[in-house]
Amino acid sequence: MDEKSRIEERSPLVSPEEFPSWILFENQDLLVVNKPGWLVCHPSKNGPWSSLVGAGREYTGADRLYLAGRLDRETSGVVLLGKNPEAGKTWQMAVEKRQVSRSYLAILKGELKNLKEVETHIGNDPESPVFVKQRVTQPSRKSKLAQTCFLPLIACKDHTVARVTTQTGRKHQIRVHAQHIGNPLVGDKLYGNDENLYLEFCQNGWTNELAGALAMHRQALHSSSFGMKDGATSF
Repeated sequence: MDEKSRIEERSPLVSPEEFPSWILFENQDLLVVNKPGWLVCHPSKNGPWSSLVGAGREYTGADRLYLAGRLDRETSGVVLLGKNPEAGKTWQMAVEKRQVSRSYLAILKGELKNLKEVETHIGNDPESPVFVKQRVTQPSRKSKLAQTCFLPLIACKDHTVARVTTQTGRKHQIRVHAQHIGNPLVGDKLYGNDENLYLEFCQNGWTNELAGALAMHRQALHSSSFGMKDGATSF
């Protein structure tokens, strides 16, 4: 069993009674949800209530929902689901064409005093035992350009609350760039100080050792807004 499957197997199921309280907006075309930081977006092997899309299907009674811009399992916040092919395609194409703006709130380790704009290429990390891990790398056919902006809102000696915006949507982009500038996300098991914490979590779940090493049980990253860049629709 791989790391992802081990984590999903131990994750709690969505409560049908609780799911409606996550809904930020709903009409005949869209379902916009405030995803918690322990839930995967895409359907998993553990039944419909083990993922956001699966729970959304059960709630709406739809055979299919159309996800526009996924979040990592441990990232909480705004996720948009199209209820029909037309709405789904509209938002998925907008994401692909970079017509959508998403803003995040993050807690970073250390003090970030000034605005930090990061532009690098990101690709797979062949030196890591974790298959999904990415890293900053040189431009190549296998790497992709990534652009991230970190704006400190509250900064002190040990931590910084920052607003984060991205011009691109690469895998683990914010987490990779936060590590790259020397201010990794609080609670990040993979891109913090020791990637072995991630392997420990995959193998044994949340332990006393992890609680002693990490200030939070998940990465401190929340998608606070999502909408069209022209301002026509925003959540």
